[in-house]
Amino acid sequence: MSERGQTVLEAIRDLLARHSMEFREVRHEPTHTSEESARARGEPMAIGGKALLMKVGDEHALFVISAARRVDSAALRRELGVKKLRFASAEELYALTGLVPGSVPPFGEPTLPFPLYADESVFENDRIAFNAGTLTDSIIMSVTDWERIAQPGRLQFSKPES
Repeated sequence: MSERGQTVLEAIRDLLARHSMEFREVRHEPTHTSEESARARGEPMAIGGKALLMKVGDEHALFVISAARRVDSAALRRELGVKKLRFASAEELYALTGLVPGSVPPFGEPTLPFPLYADESVFENDRIAFNAGTLTDSIIMSVTDWERIAQPGRLQFSKPES
């Protein structure tokens, strides 16, 4: 829940409406993987925006990559200039956001209380698709609009799935 008592999905809808952003919402069966989400949306996996909560030193931050790629931890540590970096556990994720793995949208502050970074792979596509706070609700929108509203820091920290 957001600070105004809204669900994350409602907060995203409101944010997009306030900025007059066009988007398509898709309601689907629960999806737990990027492959399942892409199938449910009828979209290529590469446009999926996989949002990952990570602990960087003593703080948490949200990182977004194309769902067709995976995090290159060494590259991310170099980009951020840190030694300690790890994925947040499912328990930490829930305690900090009320969300479960696979439902995290690619929005940091003020939607979720974290700094937001996006890998360059996200910008290789004209649109981004993501689960919007649930495993059953997806949003598909222009990647240019998403970048304008989400304002992520841009980094290079992914590698192809092996």
